[in-house]
Amino acid sequence: MVENQNNYLVWQKATVSQTFLTGVRGAIPLGKEQIDCLMGLILLTQTDVSSFLDLGCGNGILGSAIYQSYPRAQGVFLDLSPAMLTEAERNLGSNAANSKFIVSNLAERNWLDSIADFPKFSVIVSGFAIHHLSDRTKQELYREIFNLLADGGIFLNLEHVASHSHLGERAFDQLFVDSLYSFHQQRGSQLSRQEIDEQYYNRADKVANILAKVELQCQWLEEIGFVDVDCFFKLFEIALFGGIKPLVKANV
Repeated sequence: MVENQNNYLVWQKATVSQTFLTGVRGAIPLGKEQIDCLMGLILLTQTDVSSFLDLGCGNGILGSAIYQSYPRAQGVFLDLSPAMLTEAERNLGSNAANSKFIVSNLAERNWLDSIADFPKFSVIVSGFAIHHLSDRTKQELYREIFNLLADGGIFLNLEHVASHSHLGERAFDQLFVDSLYSFHQQRGSQLSRQEIDEQYYNRADKVANILAKVELQCQWLEEIGFVDVDCFFKLFEIALFGGIKPLVKANV
C-alpha cells in the first residue's frame, strides 16, 4: 500500500492544517446539511454504536456529531496531522476522555497496526481525507475498512470527488469561492473576492488532491462486498456515499 506520499504529506505541516481549520472547514457549502444527512443514515441503520472510527478526522467534527447521539460510544480519531488531532481533542470537550487519538498515515499499510487492539467498529466515517490517496490505495483502504467493520456496521465517506465535466468543476470552484468569501466577510476580513479566489486556486494542499468519480467509488464498494451502497448527498464535487457490511446469516 506504500506510494509516493510527497504531496499527501503536505498535511503534516501545521500551517496547512491551521489554514484549513480556521479558513476553510467552516466555509464548506451546506456543511451542516452534510452532517445531518450522515447522522440520519447512522441513526437509521444502527440501533446502538459501541465504537466508531474517524479516518482523517481533522478537527473531529464528524465524531463530535456521533457522540451527540451515542454518548457512550468509544471513538477512535486517526489523522496524519498532529495539529488536527490536537484541535479534535480540544473540540470534543468532555467526550475526549472516551476517545483515542492516533497519528497515522492511511497511505502506509502499517496504519492498521495502530488500531489492531480495538474491536470491530459499528461505524467508520471519513471526511475529506481519502481523496488524497491514489485510486489503487483508495480501493485497498475500502477493503481494510470492510474488514474493520462489525457485521451490520456502516461506512460513510464525506468526500471531495471528481466532476464529470469541466462545467461541473467550474461550478464547484465558483460555489466554493463564493462560500469562502462570505465566510471571511462575516468574520471581518478585508480580503476582496479576487484575493480569496487567488488563495483558493494557489492553496498549498491542492497538489494533494487525487479525485475519483463517486460512481466509480460506489462500484468499488459493491465489488468489495458492501450492500445498500449509494451516493446519499451530492453538491457538485462534494459527495456523501458509503454502504453497510452485511450481517452474517446464521446456519439453519
